[in-house]
Amino acid sequence: MIESLLVANRGEIACRIFRTARRLGLRTIAVFSDADAGARHVREADEAVHIGPAAARESYLNIGRIIEAARATRAQAVHPGYGFLAENHEFAQACADAGLKFVGPPVAAIAAMGSKILAKTRMEAAGVPVLPGYAGSQQDLAHLAREAERLGLPLIIKPAAGGGGKGMQIVRAAAELPAALAAARRLAESAFGDGALLLERYLPAPRHIEVQVFADTHGNFVHLGERDCSTQRRHQKLIEESPAPALPEPLRERLRTAALVVAREIGYVSAGTVEFLFDGREFYFMEMNTRLQVEHTVTEAVTGLDLVEWQLRVASGEPLPLLQSEVRFEGHAIEARVCAEDPERGFLPSAGRLELLEWPQLPSVRVDAGFATGDTVPDCYDSLLGKVIAWAPERKLAAARLAAALASTYCAGVHTNERWLRRILRSPRFLEARHNIALLDGEGAAEFAGSASIDSQLLVLAALAAHAPPAVGGNETRAAFTGNPWDLADGFAPNLPAVVASSLSWLGRTHTVEIEYVRGLPAAAVTGTSAPLPLAGVRCDGTHIAASIGARRLKARYLLEGARLQLWTQEEHYELALEDPRTHEFSASAATGGLTTPLPGVVVAVPVAVGQKVSAGELLMVIEAMKMEHAITAPYAGTVETIHFARGERVPEGSALLELAREA
Repeated sequence: MIESLLVANRGEIACRIFRTARRLGLRTIAVFSDADAGARHVREADEAVHIGPAAARESYLNIGRIIEAARATRAQAVHPGYGFLAENHEFAQACADAGLKFVGPPVAAIAAMGSKILAKTRMEAAGVPVLPGYAGSQQDLAHLAREAERLGLPLIIKPAAGGGGKGMQIVRAAAELPAALAAARRLAESAFGDGALLLERYLPAPRHIEVQVFADTHGNFVHLGERDCSTQRRHQKLIEESPAPALPEPLRERLRTAALVVAREIGYVSAGTVEFLFDGREFYFMEMNTRLQVEHTVTEAVTGLDLVEWQLRVASGEPLPLLQSEVRFEGHAIEARVCAEDPERGFLPSAGRLELLEWPQLPSVRVDAGFATGDTVPDCYDSLLGKVIAWAPERKLAAARLAAALASTYCAGVHTNERWLRRILRSPRFLEARHNIALLDGEGAAEFAGSASIDSQLLVLAALAAHAPPAVGGNETRAAFTGNPWDLADGFAPNLPAVVASSLSWLGRTHTVEIEYVRGLPAAAVTGTSAPLPLAGVRCDGTHIAASIGARRLKARYLLEGARLQLWTQEEHYELALEDPRTHEFSASAATGGLTTPLPGVVVAVPVAVGQKVSAGELLMVIEAMKMEHAITAPYAGTVETIHFARGERVPEGSALLELAREA
């Protein structure tokens, strides 16, 4: 068995591989860029080597630096993980040249599947079903256009050297063809360094089915079942499951057999995945991923096997631990990819410090994570934070368990997609296995959008959390706001009603909540102009808030950070701003061009200069106060005479910011 292992990757897959390596007694070695100096995979390894700047091409894609790191740490083997250099045959060759075991397939097998053109031609000759298309060597755009016309529309254009959906162009109308070919060529050259293109008949709504295969150096081949990866957005997988639901058993067996034909045809070794498209009647070979897949976890869940351990044993020269007849499948498993992206803003990637990242701890639920509370999510790599996997004896229960696990996932500091994924898992189309790769295209995605409004009683719960007394240490749950009266934010004043008013802003709209206290306990709440609602049984432990509001009992997870309140229910995650009443004065002053600040703050921009003529309403200065930016605009046309503060300077409350001479 290998004794020392360098993982040429980062994030959750590096942590995942280290977990098995530690169990087997291997010495583990991480590599990291400037952006990952404090990352979880670095902390979990026995040793770690810095390999360059944040840019992937200068670190995780730099073959020379990774080989140097392996030599410097006396590593015996290198595991590429997935992504980066995992399917780069030059990297596998460099490892071999350096005397390192490459935990993956032979160089020739990686190269054979590296070109979609060569792979498709070879598989078609081996009798594996392929989509009609063009995979020829004549690659000038004019010839490709003629082949496209011969094939008919719709069709899909793919970079021959690509993967992961990058660079693909779908053509539905003849007028789109020239621009699509040109764009595909540019993207193929820039992303993969190879402008060769493949044309295929486009299936608008197929299912994506893949088969996990494994082979050793002794001539043994097995499949470990299939996975359905049809829940995708922009060709990126989001939810994967095993086994594939709603497949006729004869077709399932044909798929598995075809995958083994592919593996044998190229002399495969180690873990690999053969991907197919299924149109409801027939399946078609798409490509082979010559590496461990992100979604290998669901295969592990239904087989009880550790695929990373199998990889390490095969790389050490051992035979496969099981024959095909000994592989057993039990139950159903589903995985969801939790990513740092904002579903409410077009899935824009989100980066920054994780103020909170709490993963679920539930029966039959597994988490493979690359990040934890306090870690920083860099903006230069993929957005995957971790994967949540649920197993159950049958599919609907597995979906329910995974939905519950995602509801118990809490993240603050960056935007995440777990509540959005939960809505997909609970949808009838998914539960009835009527989904395909078009589920999230176009208007279909709107079905899973978050709420555009917030329940008034949740606003009451948020206000209670914002004014909760300090948490008790340990695991004790504090009852209804009892304890030291000096800890209570109950609005007490002699001879006056004890009422605390809160202004909570969400999605640009401000909501007012008034909580009335009686003898230090919340007794009633009013939101906006609604009638008072009785409050009872308020309990708070510093992380969870619960209360009976009117006839309902509500509870939520919360995190209070200064003027920001994060509130999580099972269905939604709300990020609310607690508005100080003085910010209204600030906003009113800014709106009328007031040149003094009622709040202390910091100058973040001064776009004008002394002597400059400005128009009424023109921006003069931007102040950051209460974690918000406030614009100071000219109340009238005039000339800037004096600027009292420069960018970066602190502004005391009530300070004059500028002097503006009114235009005659």
